[in-house]
Amino acid sequence: MTPELRHLRYLAAVAEHGNFTRAAEELHVSQPTLSHQIKQLERAVGAVLLDRAGRSVRLTDAGAAYLAHARRAVEEVAAAQRAVHDVTDLSRGLLRFAATPTFTPYLVGPLIAGFRARYPGITVEFGESSQDTIESELLDDRIDLGIAFAPPRLPGIAAEALFEENLAAVLGVAAHPSLPETMAPGDLVGHDLALLNPSFATRHHIDSYLRAQDISPRIALEVDSIQALLEAVSASSLVTILPEAVTGTHPQLTRIPLWPSLPRRTVTLLRAAEGHRSAAATAFAELVREHVR
Repeated sequence: MTPELRHLRYLAAVAEHGNFTRAAEELHVSQPTLSHQIKQLERAVGAVLLDRAGRSVRLTDAGAAYLAHARRAVEEVAAAQRAVHDVTDLSRGLLRFAATPTFTPYLVGPLIAGFRARYPGITVEFGESSQDTIESELLDDRIDLGIAFAPPRLPGIAAEALFEENLAAVLGVAAHPSLPETMAPGDLVGHDLALLNPSFATRHHIDSYLRAQDISPRIALEVDSIQALLEAVSASSLVTILPEAVTGTHPQLTRIPLWPSLPRRTVTLLRAAEGHRSAAATAFAELVREHVR
């Protein structure tokens, strides 16, 4: 028997979950069917690919070696399928892109809306990720484009500068009826701050700025969600530091420039330097350029 694409997908799912039951649920097949298909594959390649002895199922050395090549085969077939469906008139297709979380409140929504208005037949898949994850997924052909910051961290990633992002103090209009034109870093000491938690690159950027200004304001709230942060600041006297463009789409918030200002960050459009670039990705990149202009 010659292994088929489904066998490779089945092996990858079992290896990922370490469990036949969860893998079968993901693949929408019965557990006996999945087990039978894996045994067929093992007979075809002449080696035991999975160690079933422990509580979890693990790849054997032969299985790990085989899966490394099998994953590339699955990815190549997926790329071939996208290429076949990638029609030049953009009447159908798939766009996969990701962005670091701080872009979601003010940039991602308008981009998706604009793209859908132009190309309603194209399916859009969007995800929030760290920049490291975005670059890895670009190299693995899991996404087509990413929006993050310069410079890229991984070799093989091409970056196109889009604009410079400015961070400012952001606060709720209702709780702060009288506002200064600018705030000095020391003014932050008189406010309770709400910030993204340290898993966000933006938080590291803010912490570096505060250390450079030799101030330690009280951090009253840390969150792992941009939306939760915006809601908390809108409904209270808390002050946060976020891209000033956020206030353009949230009228209940206002921004006050900090002086001296935080160092600006260059926002970039990321893609894999090599490999197939779909018509949908090319069209989306052009839309991004138009939007930021």
